[in-house]
Formats: sequence, C-alpha cells, structure tokens
Amino acid sequence: MLQLNPPLPMDTPKGPALAHFLIDYGAEHDLCWVCFQDETGECWTWRNRDVRAPKNITMGRRTDERRGKVDLRVAE
Repeated sequence: MLQLNPPLPMDTPKGPALAHFLIDYGAEHDLCWVCFQDETGECWTWRNRDVRAPKNITMGRRTDERRGKVDLRVAE
C-alpha cells in the first residue's frame, strides 16, 4: 500500500474523486485506487480499469472539436 502525497485527482464511475492510496496486490492483479468522492466524501476503492485521469490541457488530455473526443481507455 502506498500513500499518495499529494492525492491525485481521478475520474471514477461515481464522479470526480481524489485518490489517497494505491494498493498493489501483485503482478496478476489490477492496482486498486482508494478514492474519496468529491461530491459525497464517500471512500471507494476502484480497480485500475475503472478510473481515468481527468481532463488536463497541459498534459494533452482534452476534448478537441477538430480531433474528436480523446479516449483514454485501454482496449479490452
């Protein structure tokens, strides 16, 4: 388990959140992100496949009308 300092903003299935911890169970498992939801303050643990980095124009993660929506999901 790793405490993230500073916490990382994430997009989760329940909306925006801050990830405070990262749990790594090993090579054959997803990483687990322990997040506190912005809207409700609830604590949820999300698998790596369920979270995304939020929009960040500086890092090139954005919606661009010319290029269409950027899809950050990994092919399943």
